[in-house]
Amino acid sequence: MTAAPPEPAEPAPPAATPAVPGLPAATPALPGAPAAPAATPVPAAEAPPGGLEVVEYTDPVCPWAWGSEPRLRRLRALLAGRAAWRTVYGVLFDEEEDDPAPDPAAETAWYAGYVADITAHTGAPRAARLGWVAASSRPASLAALAADRQGVRVSAAVLRRLRESAFVLGEPADTPQRVLAAVAGLRGLDEALLERDMTERRTIDRLAADRAETRSPVREVLGLHGPGPHPGAAREAGDGYRYALPTLLLTGPAGRRVVPGWRPLGEYLDAVRAVAPDLRIDPEGGLLPDADAALERHLSLTRADLELLVVDRRPPTRAVLVESGNGPLWFASAYAEGHPALAAGRPSRR
Repeated sequence: MTAAPPEPAEPAPPAATPAVPGLPAATPALPGAPAAPAATPVPAAEAPPGGLEVVEYTDPVCPWAWGSEPRLRRLRALLAGRAAWRTVYGVLFDEEEDDPAPDPAAETAWYAGYVADITAHTGAPRAARLGWVAASSRPASLAALAADRQGVRVSAAVLRRLRESAFVLGEPADTPQRVLAAVAGLRGLDEALLERDMTERRTIDRLAADRAETRSPVREVLGLHGPGPHPGAAREAGDGYRYALPTLLLTGPAGRRVVPGWRPLGEYLDAVRAVAPDLRIDPEGGLLPDADAALERHLSLTRADLELLVVDRRPPTRAVLVESGNGPLWFASAYAEGHPALAAGRPSRR
């Protein structure tokens, strides 16, 4: 990797940012304009029939996506059964666009500080020590896509383990071997099937399509201005631009709304109301009665999860506690079995 940060915690590019080839030129942002653009009308044929579509642009080793996961878990709960949710893996660490670092040790030290700064904003756990910077997020993205074929619960657990390999263990799963080590022992996962599906042409083609889609951002995020630390303007990638990660693109009967970068839950809900005004969402909904119920559903919780997903916000009573460089996580006992963060001797207790 080069020393260029994958998701800079800096102001967005200037309004004169050129358009992505094939897309209309970016509209300059007006002074004082809100960070989230207004709903953009789209033809009825492009809107999901009678409902809401959410497209999530993300990456297994993106620190902003890791920090946003509690908010997106809550949003998924609020929209369960009421929206079509599609996840697109953008290949943040891309060997086709990035040159190898001339000094890997120096890059690792810099990137560890960069992640620490992000987790100071998001409150997400981070590794006490980062072993290396991911050379590529392709293997982890292939695994996440392959895991989809084993069901929603297995797929979510695989993605969670891959993120924890980077942000709890400090050993990003950036090769097929490291991916398989990160997910080893997951209950319900057919590891042999996952390994086989990762190399299948349909998985490789799907990731290529995801990567290309991520590099064709809608015009609303080109030249976008907004408050820091991560307003979500499209980032340079190769000869063009890509979505900042994470970005949500919502399409409904009333139009389209894009919510990029680090955003509060309320902005996601505002976007839902803008594009699907007939969809009634209770902002207090989607909560679980206690952390034990949340742990049963999600298998792994952070402090931010407790604040956003649980009525009483208290930690679970039946869990394996794992310390990180920025606060604890709680693992369900079955999920903790064979977890590399525990196998490596990280501090924990039941």
